[in-house]
Amino acid sequence: METVKKHFFSDLGVMLGRSMRHISRSMDTIVTVTIMPIAMMVLFVYVFGGAIQTGTDNYVNYLMPGILLIAIASGISYTAYRLFIDVQRGIFERFHSMPISRSTLLWGHVLTSLVSNAISVLVIILVALIMGFRSPAGILSWLAVAGILALFTLALTWVAAIAGLSAKSVDGASAFSYPLIFLPFISSAFVPTESMPSVVRAFAENQPVTSIVEAIRALLSGQPVGNDIWIALAWCVGILFIAYFFAMRVYKKRV
Repeated sequence: METVKKHFFSDLGVMLGRSMRHISRSMDTIVTVTIMPIAMMVLFVYVFGGAIQTGTDNYVNYLMPGILLIAIASGISYTAYRLFIDVQRGIFERFHSMPISRSTLLWGHVLTSLVSNAISVLVIILVALIMGFRSPAGILSWLAVAGILALFTLALTWVAAIAGLSAKSVDGASAFSYPLIFLPFISSAFVPTESMPSVVRAFAENQPVTSIVEAIRALLSGQPVGNDIWIALAWCVGILFIAYFFAMRVYKKRV
């Protein structure tokens, strides 16, 4: 047991490397997580952007936070898929027969999600810069944005872990992400909530994506953030702890 604890981080590095290699060999993962959000950004900026009134001359600046959240929501579905495959193929049981820390199996998938989504976010930001995205934000604001996106990724990844460990089929493991991808469309990510019907507006203004989008948008534009950042952090941390608790319970029962 002491040896297992002593080599926790080396075991975690091995599991992280294993999961990252799976991603690098899967072109559909790269296309879905990176290319599709970029295509969506191009569509909204160059096709719909002129018809959408947001109170800003640079629609790509307004759109950026929502596109980043959609990319992350798309990316975490592969965490659920890879976990499901590992469970179905008995990979966990094989690793558990070895002198390694059991928690590193799950944490390897979680950290892979964090790293792969960070890469996708960077690529999307680079493309947005080519499309005209500009930000007067300083280094502290950018670090705050990175922190919010990392928390959002971790929170959704633990939700994905629950789905991947408890699903009965491959479709069930990844289908949970569809509502998460759809949430930014019913928020202030694409249009101001003031333009929505009263019932839709009430939902949009009181769901987590809107506060996260508004906090990131304010940080990137150099505007006062107000209470949005605290509401965004509360949503992310709350979902993270609840999802982590249930994911660990499912993990212990399943494997």
